[in-house]
Amino acid sequence: MILRLKNQTLGKINLTRSYLSSLVFRRDSHSHDRRRRGYERDVGIEEKKEHDGLFLCKSKGQHLLTNTRILDAIVRCSDVRPTDTVLEIGPGTGNLTMKLLEAAQNVVAVELDNRMVEILRKRVSDHGFADKLTIIQKDVLKTDFPQFDLVVANIPYNISSPLVAKLVYGSNTFRSATLLLQKEFSRRLLANPGDSDFNRLAVNVKLVADVKFVMDVSKREFVPPPKVDSSVVMITPKEIIPDVNVQEWLAFTRTCFGKKNKTLGSMFRQKKKVMELLSLSAGRNCSKVGIMNQTCGDSDSDVEEDGDGKDDLLCLDTDASMFKEMLIGILRTNGFEEKRPSKLCHSELLHLLSLFNHAGIFFHDIRSSPMDLHE
Repeated sequence: MILRLKNQTLGKINLTRSYLSSLVFRRDSHSHDRRRRGYERDVGIEEKKEHDGLFLCKSKGQHLLTNTRILDAIVRCSDVRPTDTVLEIGPGTGNLTMKLLEAAQNVVAVELDNRMVEILRKRVSDHGFADKLTIIQKDVLKTDFPQFDLVVANIPYNISSPLVAKLVYGSNTFRSATLLLQKEFSRRLLANPGDSDFNRLAVNVKLVADVKFVMDVSKREFVPPPKVDSSVVMITPKEIIPDVNVQEWLAFTRTCFGKKNKTLGSMFRQKKKVMELLSLSAGRNCSKVGIMNQTCGDSDSDVEEDGDGKDDLLCLDTDASMFKEMLIGILRTNGFEEKRPSKLCHSELLHLLSLFNHAGIFFHDIRSSPMDLHE
């Protein structure tokens, strides 16, 4: 009897354990399913947002400005004239395009997304503006622009830097560019020497153009809303620009602003930088640098070379040492040794570059491909 009761009791305990285990399993399984569905839903919201039946991808910078008041303000501050041809980059569904078509003679819109192009064509046609709009369905960074008078655009955040570079250093002449950009990017573009945000982008753009702040735009004014606020800035090309080789200037600012808060003396004492500039400069002007290399190369050809190449290394080290002394001497003599790039204005940077070039020191490798201001 006792044995039978014991077996019955153990059986009930095992059933209870099995039941509880099944409950735990189902709970964990349902929790996992809920978490997975929640993750997929969050990803979907993050990557795409439906707007009037059209899915917009944040990763492609597709954020449509919908506030009519702000659209009107952008067109108004752009000073669009009835005779102007306006270049718009990334028109999307045409909210800004329609305003520009009302104010300008023609609009050239560059849009890569075929869905946007179809919507834009229909919308413009329905309003009777088809003859005033030209659509270029290409990658804006890889296409040549036709002639235009103004740029007015809500630029995709992910191409802001190369696009600004293409506009200000490109072959097209234009009156101004009114651009809606990420707020942080705009602040960097507006920065001046001494500001914490002053950087290579600002110093390169402002060499050839003036940049003016227009207004801030809240992220809530976009569909889908981006993670950050935006700002409108106006870029106006300068009538007179410094007489400087652009590629040499871009390479020079890349060197200086790589560590913008270090002193120039500290920067140009670095062995890696010294060797790099020595190599570039020797290739550009052998008569002024690389003197020790020439001297070593003129040694008696009948003399047997050291198999370990120690003479070559000694010669190279001596050459680099002399070249570094030349660099530091230029900085010290002209009062630049203790100065920092982030504090220098354009005239000071141009003067320093001129001093280096006159001494036969160059920064751009003429054998390489052209450099962009954002590299």
